[in-house]
Amino acid sequence: MNPVKVRNIEIGTGIPKICVPIVGVTKEEIIEAAKKITSTPADVVEWRVDWYEDIFDFEKTEDTMKALRETLGDMPILFTFRTSKEGGEKAIEADAYVELNQKAAKTGLIDLVDVEAFTGDDAVKAVVETAHECGVKVVASNHDFHKTPAQEEIVSRLKKMQELGADIPKIAVMPQNKKDVLTLLAATEEMATEYADRPIITMSMAGTGVISRLCGEVFGSALTFGAVGKASAPGQMGAEDLKTVLTLLNKSL
Repeated sequence: MNPVKVRNIEIGTGIPKICVPIVGVTKEEIIEAAKKITSTPADVVEWRVDWYEDIFDFEKTEDTMKALRETLGDMPILFTFRTSKEGGEKAIEADAYVELNQKAAKTGLIDLVDVEAFTGDDAVKAVVETAHECGVKVVASNHDFHKTPAQEEIVSRLKKMQELGADIPKIAVMPQNKKDVLTLLAATEEMATEYADRPIITMSMAGTGVISRLCGEVFGSALTFGAVGKASAPGQMGAEDLKTVLTLLNKSL
């Protein structure tokens, strides 16, 4: 498995990296959140731009991106527009979605971009191509807020993301019961052991699935999401607590 190096962070080796989302609505809220994150154990920041009030005005978006970059220094930034169909705050047409992600990659201000894997193969490939031309890594993602698909289906989706050229395939699913969490973990282990030649990110959401955010090093998930302030998904722990648990587990392995 080839780790993904982003600035001074290597995703795919050792303790799973901690990614903290910023879900501010205004530029001021976004920068304020970023300042708080710099004093935490976060490795990566995910800017959830679907929360941002001026996201459809790229001039303002780029201006906020510059301020974010200055505030975070050398911490990698993941640019994510989570669409409403995958649990995000806003709807967007596929063409506009592709263009937004391509423009973001071209600024040189971000390090990773999230593209929803089932936006359409051509759309995904277009984002991947532009991102890679700009030296930006791609996280291909899929979210199911209603259920946990079968193990074979989870593995199949992750393999598809790999085939589409994503640097890091990611899937998040909702458990209906404890067995669903085991399904997600089994799929993670299968993908990581048998098919993945790059890091993957998997999680089972909500309180039932919180164990999946902690045991990535055992089962093969390379990054986990923690909160500083407002969480962006159900089941996110505070980044400080997350770091403590991940470090304790690592010591025992």
